[in-house]
Amino acid sequence: MNNSQQRGLDRPRARGTGRSVARRAELISVGRKLFADTSYDALSMDDIAKQAQVAKGLIYYYFQSKRGYYLAIVEDSVAELVSRAAGGLQLPPADRVHRTIEGYLRYAEHHQAAYRTIISGGVGFDAEVHAIRDGVREAIIATIAEGAYGRRKVDPLPRTALLGWLCSVEGATLDWIDRQELSRDAMRELLVRMLGGTLRAIEELDPSYVAPAPARRDE
Repeated sequence: MNNSQQRGLDRPRARGTGRSVARRAELISVGRKLFADTSYDALSMDDIAKQAQVAKGLIYYYFQSKRGYYLAIVEDSVAELVSRAAGGLQLPPADRVHRTIEGYLRYAEHHQAAYRTIISGGVGFDAEVHAIRDGVREAIIATIAEGAYGRRKVDPLPRTALLGWLCSVEGATLDWIDRQELSRDAMRELLVRMLGGTLRAIEELDPSYVAPAPARRDE
């Protein structure tokens, strides 16, 4: 069991169903916006409760502490991002890669505060938050590797190359959602072509990793 799973067991579960689950989700939604715009240290539990328009005790009830609340927000955002990017397993390799990038960008575009929270953190250097972000990266790299090579685990050279591409994707996506100068389609095609260059470089250095043929786009 990893640390994130253990934290989930240590936190109190929302009692009942329906309204209690919806209230917890509402608090996480509010927290995504708060922590995206304001640093962790600058927000008190009183500030959070005021913005959420709830009693402070309700936040303690669901999350135990401010840190527990923050980590729940990050983990919830992470789960949704990875889920968005990991679909399309039935597609051919090149189409699967294309769909992964499309899902990633859709999430960033429609959940900008949550995306900034995942990528930028918001608490300075925090080992646990950085570990969560690193887990996202590993999941996305595994998804891309599975789409390109038919397996999630790859050797150090392709993994490092894919990590370099993904770090550039993070920076470019943050800039994209801030500026809104490119359409999502244009951004997707740019990132797909950048990935294509990375996959070809991997193949040149290690011919056992054959880059998939580009997907044909008739539209």
